[in-house]
Amino acid sequence: MSSSRVGLRLAACLLNISEARRKYIVENIAKAALLDKNGLAEDLVRHVPGCSVFLFGEADLPEKRSLVQRRKQLGWFTRRDVSALQPDLGAAPARRCGLTGVGASPYVMNCNITIDSQDMSAGREIASAIRGSNANGLKGVQAMAFPHEGKIEIACNVESFDDQEAAEISEDFQHVSYSVLGDQFSYVSPHYIEAQVKKLASDWGIGTKGRALVGFTPQECKNCAEYAIKENIGEFWKIRGGVFM
Repeated sequence: MSSSRVGLRLAACLLNISEARRKYIVENIAKAALLDKNGLAEDLVRHVPGCSVFLFGEADLPEKRSLVQRRKQLGWFTRRDVSALQPDLGAAPARRCGLTGVGASPYVMNCNITIDSQDMSAGREIASAIRGSNANGLKGVQAMAFPHEGKIEIACNVESFDDQEAAEISEDFQHVSYSVLGDQFSYVSPHYIEAQVKKLASDWGIGTKGRALVGFTPQECKNCAEYAIKENIGEFWKIRGGVFM
């Protein structure tokens, strides 16, 4: 994302960490990112024994396949034996280290809405209905249903997409737009996603428990990064309150 400060360019790095309940692991990964400026996939393979990497987006040249495409090809959510997979970099995958995806794409944020039900079939129907791959779904939205604290959570990845014709905020507040180095991008508003989930849940006679987690919007991410750089605060997460991705 472009910055108001001349010469400054920002890139947001989204990490999904399976050991996130252990705070020190997350902080160690964040600290490592402060020391390493580039060459990320190769460094992972070199410094983490047994690490296996697949590439997506801008890192997956020349095809530039999306994360969703690569996950489907690899059987990300269905495959039980990963040892037969051929990684793009590193060793053959093993259960202990798994498979790590490395790539770059337009900004992605999270928006998770909890429905007041334990009916997984209802959750899956709702997730399918708002998914961008559905003809009537929400563009750029990837959604899945998971059990969450005795309820069902509709977990959404909200991708930015190139849309030169989108207004800054559409009339129905469905899309929000922003500019990166003169290129126009848009994403579906978290408020709109929540409203759609509420509507779909009501068709099942189910209420919602609100948004469990909303990741930083592109502008919020930019503002936080610029502030941390300006103030030379490497471990910015230690002074930032709240729960964010």
